[in-house]
Amino acid sequence: MGVAAPNGLGRDRWWQATLAGESGIRPVSRFDARGYPAQLAGEVPGFDAAEHIPGRLLPQTDHMTRLALTAADEAIADSGLDPHSEPEFASGVVTAASAGGFEFGQRELEALWGKGSRHVSAYQSFAWFYAVNTGQISIRHGLRGPSGVIVSEQAGGLDAVAQARRQLRKGSRRIVTGGVDGAICPWGWAALLAGGHMSTVCDPARAFLPFDAAARGQVAGEGGAILVLEDAATARDRGARPYGALAGYAATFDPRPGSGGEPGLRRAAEGALADAGLTADAVDVVFADAAGVPELDRAEADAICALFGPRGVPVSVPKTMTGRLAAGGGSLDLAAALLALRDGVIPPSVHITGDGLPEHLALDLVTATPREMPLRTALVLARGQGGFNAATVVTAP
Repeated sequence: MGVAAPNGLGRDRWWQATLAGESGIRPVSRFDARGYPAQLAGEVPGFDAAEHIPGRLLPQTDHMTRLALTAADEAIADSGLDPHSEPEFASGVVTAASAGGFEFGQRELEALWGKGSRHVSAYQSFAWFYAVNTGQISIRHGLRGPSGVIVSEQAGGLDAVAQARRQLRKGSRRIVTGGVDGAICPWGWAALLAGGHMSTVCDPARAFLPFDAAARGQVAGEGGAILVLEDAATARDRGARPYGALAGYAATFDPRPGSGGEPGLRRAAEGALADAGLTADAVDVVFADAAGVPELDRAEADAICALFGPRGVPVSVPKTMTGRLAAGGGSLDLAAALLALRDGVIPPSVHITGDGLPEHLALDLVTATPREMPLRTALVLARGQGGFNAATVVTAP
């Protein structure tokens, strides 16, 4: 796995910061946000693209894609694979994105209206596109097998990994997968604000408080995680040391707004457990979607309690340290779940306290400090704006 997150660039740095409860939410620095209602974001710290990306790629790529390429480089190196020594079509790429290269697109629109069409980069034709991360990773590493892109907002990071599993079942050896997103620029900010769920609280410690009585909305972030999903037999043959196994997955859609139907998250979780051949009592920890919007938090808490009973399973929300990363959020939670299984420790949910948990949200939240305990199975939940629900079960190797 490879990680680019607001509280750490690189897998090990991010995981250390997560266990230490270090938050990456702070005032926006990528543009002047002081005139906007929302002024906080989770930005990847210390990222100098020139240190990670070949110079020829810099004019072609949006900030989001540079983060994705960096995470993919780390993931492929971590896997011990040399893609160029593999059969030409053995490996592919499936990623998730929701916005595409918004910052690149904004810059070229400014050039169009300010200077004229001759000043618009030819790379605009693909740098803005939500499939660009898949394409650039594929080209950079010579991964010419089955590839694709998933667009389901925050659920996308889980949906992409599931699509990668489908390709393995069709005969591919491995798929580079996951999600990296980011649209922290004025154009992207306008779109995020239009969604109606952004927190306008200016205190980084109080802006994003999912499952808390003081919840006032979401903080947006950038980054995510890229993983190498490999056929189990192929991994064994080459002596790989996996973080865990993708045991189950399911996706659902919410009913039409106003219809009175039950949200689809519980059905997604039940489907993932059924796909894994497990019952709810096998799950040791849940990594929650955690919208930070009271009505959405209640719906998720109701789904978790319906499956596990009141306070029936530990629940972790590491995204309280990063904000919501759109398509990067699900894959980053998946990475956290795998490392939690490896190390036998559940990461904390910072800024949330047991005292702030409303009585009707009967969750066993892991709050200020990590919780050490034996872990074999984790359930990861994600919801994308527009009614997407995804659930993934991972097990220790």
